[in-house]
Amino acid sequence: MYISFECNNSTGQLSFKSPTGTYQVDGTYPSEQKFIIEVKHADNSDARNLGGVLSLNQSLPFVNSSFLKDSGKIKSNIRGVKISWKPPQEPMCNSPADCKDWPNSTCDAATDGNMMYLCLPNFGWDSSNLNCTHQGDTPPSEVVGNPGSVDEASSRKISLSLIVAVSLISVIAFSSTIIFVYLWRRKMAKRKENRNNDKRNRVLRTMNSEHVKDLIDSGDFREEGETDIDLPFFDLESILVATDSFLNANKLGQGGYGPVYKGTFPGGQEMAVKRLSTASGQGLQVFKNEAVLIAKLQHRNLVRLRGYCIKRDEKILLYEYMPNKNLDSFIFDPKRSMLLDWEMRFNIILGIARGLLYLHQDSRLRIIHRDMKTSNILLDQEMNPKISNFGLVKIVRGKETESNTARVIGTYGYMAPKYALDGVFLAKSDVFSFGVVLLEIISGKKNTVFYRSEQAMSLIGYAWRLWTETKVLDIMDQTLHESCNADLFTKCVNVGLVCIQEDPSDRPTMSNVVTMLDSETVTVLTPKQPAFVPRRGESSTSSSRPETYTEITTSLEEAA
Repeated sequence: MYISFECNNSTGQLSFKSPTGTYQVDGTYPSEQKFIIEVKHADNSDARNLGGVLSLNQSLPFVNSSFLKDSGKIKSNIRGVKISWKPPQEPMCNSPADCKDWPNSTCDAATDGNMMYLCLPNFGWDSSNLNCTHQGDTPPSEVVGNPGSVDEASSRKISLSLIVAVSLISVIAFSSTIIFVYLWRRKMAKRKENRNNDKRNRVLRTMNSEHVKDLIDSGDFREEGETDIDLPFFDLESILVATDSFLNANKLGQGGYGPVYKGTFPGGQEMAVKRLSTASGQGLQVFKNEAVLIAKLQHRNLVRLRGYCIKRDEKILLYEYMPNKNLDSFIFDPKRSMLLDWEMRFNIILGIARGLLYLHQDSRLRIIHRDMKTSNILLDQEMNPKISNFGLVKIVRGKETESNTARVIGTYGYMAPKYALDGVFLAKSDVFSFGVVLLEIISGKKNTVFYRSEQAMSLIGYAWRLWTETKVLDIMDQTLHESCNADLFTKCVNVGLVCIQEDPSDRPTMSNVVTMLDSETVTVLTPKQPAFVPRRGESSTSSSRPETYTEITTSLEEAA
């Protein structure tokens, strides 16, 4: 029977079990390697009789020590016995194979000849933990003769080599990936740069005034010429669906180029669809001008071209839709003119001036509009002006200041005298037209109407007479009396008269016009007698006859 200890979990009492019986443990003293048990005895035995009370096998670690003196705390028939124990020694073994459960040891013969687990050098037996613990300065993994340590060291070396190899492979793979990505991105960037350069060169080529003018002046313009049109292409079927096959109810107007329809495209996008009339003598030239040239111009005061279509005989241009139509439908209508107060009219004047300045100076191509009039000024939802109808524009090459044509194209009342009479057009021809449009906007009167009091006179003549009589406020549209700023109105009349001077050199540039209108400190030049005003004495008094007028609506168009 083995000797053991037993603990009662309910009472917490520790008992010592031996071959001679079970004894209650009265106390333990680990530091002295001793504990006390209680034993019963029949008489007052002394130490010599201890062996008769408790018999222990001397081969076991427990040894009878002695009776304790009677302390009065124990019953008379119970004595305390002090028992000591020996620290456990290395266990016995049969072969070195048994050492796998006992690290840092080897199975060898002890001094008494028995085979025991003996600790390796630099290790000592720990009787408390029952193992061999390291006691020297040499790391356990480097102790010679320890099979477990050798295997462990070998395993560690293999693991370390594996870790180094995996790490090295990972670094190489990661570095290769970084290099590949870098080279790939560099290649893509180079390819993109080349594409951008090609596109930039193509754009510069197509934006070159010589190239654009040559293309516009070419006699042939067919579907294969689409590569020079920098616009979205719309197929004819989608346009037919958007306009209900050019239904008359969707017709917005009719011009020399052809009819204009309202089209509603997928997503609710509305556009104005201008269809080339095969009977129009100027239709093809207008199409070439706008499709090739105006597509490259971008300004908030120029109507935007959204796309085009070329399909056999059909040639169609698509523009942004202007819900408020053109300017003359407001200023010359007694009821609708009331919707344009002075602030709105002045903003429209300034917007037109900025749009012309862009055409003359700020765009890459120096362009003369040649047909500036109120009906060619469109109004968007917020009543912002947009210059339209670029079919008659001309490109001025390089540093040219003027050009001429064998055929005069435009509208009477808006053409400068040198252009109307001699066919010579220049940027200041547009300045003249702008001056006429300005006077029409602030007066609500057409320049194509002859106003009769004592004699017939145009709006230009009427405005000049009131200027010389210091009665410029009399030309004001009656709907502006409450909202108009008199000083600003007078400045506008002054600018308008300066713009319509007979000699082009007396007219300002559009840059000067914008500065005069937009600045409160710039002094406006005093106008001379404008063009188309007879140079003879005029009566300073008005006739008592009611004012009558006759309208001229003749336009000049280039023949086919």
